[in-house]
Amino acid sequence: MRLQGKVAVITGAARGIGAAMAERFAAEGAKVVVADTDPMAGDETVGRIKTAGGEARFVACDVTDRSQVTALMDRALESYGSLDIVAANAGIIHNTPFLELDDATFDRVIAVNLKGVFLTGQEAARRMVERGIPGVIVNTASVNAVIVPYGLAAYNASKGGVGQLTKTMAIELAPHGIRVNAIGPGSVATDMFRSAILTDPGAMDRVKARTPLGRPAEPAEIAACALFLASDDASYMTGQTIYPDGGRLALSQVVPKTGG
Repeated sequence: MRLQGKVAVITGAARGIGAAMAERFAAEGAKVVVADTDPMAGDETVGRIKTAGGEARFVACDVTDRSQVTALMDRALESYGSLDIVAANAGIIHNTPFLELDDATFDRVIAVNLKGVFLTGQEAARRMVERGIPGVIVNTASVNAVIVPYGLAAYNASKGGVGQLTKTMAIELAPHGIRVNAIGPGSVATDMFRSAILTDPGAMDRVKARTPLGRPAEPAEIAACALFLASDDASYMTGQTIYPDGGRLALSQVVPKTGG
């Protein structure tokens, strides 16, 4: 087991990628703190982990509120005695054309997706440094940190910020033995994604067209990348973003063939 004896805190872990991370980390031996704003879904994730023989507990947390993030980290330490891995995964998305985007929506997306990563990482790192824990932080970015789909100004900006924040955290925390990396998924078949497909018959065709592997990722495939970064297999990696995107970024760099 690659995370045997480790304690992992995962935000946004009630469903989707975060839930997949929680289940995979637990299967690899970690004691997992499932953090989210949705207690019902969070308890369901914990239930699945326990049914599979793992150890987990749920803690309600809004990552935009420092006091709640502080309480989350303290609860993890009180419950399990350490804080080895933190995955800052909580995020939201909002689709609005740039000229119509209002302040409140922009601020909310940035607060959750970028400030939430900052607060989660800072409160985790402070405790790791205080206790001499050579911990690992894994942030969730996106291919949207590199490419810019229409109508997602706030989301694109937030994920670009996560990439730069990850690098900054990595170089400043390296002297303490703390590694910081990010994952940048492409399209992922979460419940939210499947709901969008049901309401937009052409959505799946567009995903296939822009993804060389011809399908969205399963959450478990993204969790596998997070596991790698959280494990000792990535012991010499810090300040990096890896992109489990089915080839989407590579496709965006292809120069169209011309006649001649």
